[in-house]
Amino acid sequence: MTQQPTPIVLDPTGSDRHAEHRLLRARGAVARVDLLGVQAWSVSDPVLLKNLLTSPDVSKDARRHWAAFDSVVPHWPLTLWVAVTNMFTAYGNDHRRLRRLVAPAFTARRISALKAGIDELVGRLLDDLEAAPTGEPVDLRERLAVPLPIAVIGRLMGLPESRREGFRALVDGVFDTTLTSAEAAANGERLYGVLDELIAAKRADPGDDMTSVLIATRDEDGDGSALAEEELRDTLLLMISAGYDTTVNVIDQAITALLTDPEQLEHIRSGRADWNAVVEETLRHEPAVKHLPLRYAVADIPLPDGQVIAKGEAILASYAAANRHPDWHGPDADAFDVTRITKDHLAFGHGVHFCLGAPLARMEITAVLQAFFARFPEARLAVPLSELEPIPSLISNGHRTLPVNLRPTAA
Repeated sequence: MTQQPTPIVLDPTGSDRHAEHRLLRARGAVARVDLLGVQAWSVSDPVLLKNLLTSPDVSKDARRHWAAFDSVVPHWPLTLWVAVTNMFTAYGNDHRRLRRLVAPAFTARRISALKAGIDELVGRLLDDLEAAPTGEPVDLRERLAVPLPIAVIGRLMGLPESRREGFRALVDGVFDTTLTSAEAAANGERLYGVLDELIAAKRADPGDDMTSVLIATRDEDGDGSALAEEELRDTLLLMISAGYDTTVNVIDQAITALLTDPEQLEHIRSGRADWNAVVEETLRHEPAVKHLPLRYAVADIPLPDGQVIAKGEAILASYAAANRHPDWHGPDADAFDVTRITKDHLAFGHGVHFCLGAPLARMEITAVLQAFFARFPEARLAVPLSELEPIPSLISNGHRTLPVNLRPTAA
């Protein structure tokens, strides 16, 4: 058996993610990592990762299948990621039941009905940008990438507009891996307070929104049960937080990539590639989630190199490292190229846990990119790429700010 080197301590600030991902790949298909004090197996080889994500020997249910659950949960900053009760952390029949209950909220009809509203929101945001003084950079993360997804998911879930900004800050806290365990717990408590208020309001006055649908949904294919109270609030947490943060990051990263490399934008304008190509290449090149906690071995899992992931050990899906693996996308895997023939990626997961909200995210990202670059064809980054700071997270993949000059400044 190959002796595994000292675990790689993952940087909670995400300050140099690409160097970290190269180090993971250099260790082989899997590498032992330290995830805020917790030991796990990081998987960066795309073939092995896809196999594990579809294996019945790999679970997302920490309570049932993680040997360290009871000792870790009381003091780990990422407890919320493993202790929630929704389809994100469910396994087997429990996952099938929860996904079946949630799926009606993401029908093609419901998603397509959002298109006109998304285009309207994008137009209003661009109108606001149009009014910005010439010569003053605007923060496109704050002014464009953030407000669109939070407005869309807010409307979808029936979250009142007056509560969206506060909820957004709490969701940001869920993805901030520099928080202490006490800070993360306090943030989670405030987040659940907002969700409980939303549930109570929708029970008293149901509307045409997904929260009301989920409250009323019963499992017509099974025993007729509805979501239990804990499952309901944790499902709302999953849908709102995932529907907001991930889309923000992809909009941020796509704009950054196109403004950094004008040749890529010219491929779009000349017809050599389309906006769908931009979206898929961004999802491959800079996925919204770098590492996704956690999965667990239900049984011993032998690996090709002779190592074994033992029953009860934790597994970390390192999507960003896998997406740029040279065995998958060749020696130029680190390059952003919208004309790349194969743009396959794991940005939305793989297997039974593939993201239900992927069609909505793609719709939002495509709409905002197409409209922004049509309205501001001469936009440029206001600072060198090296000065863009990552948000403090080993999970979420975006920038603190995205300063952009919308028009050329006078000499």
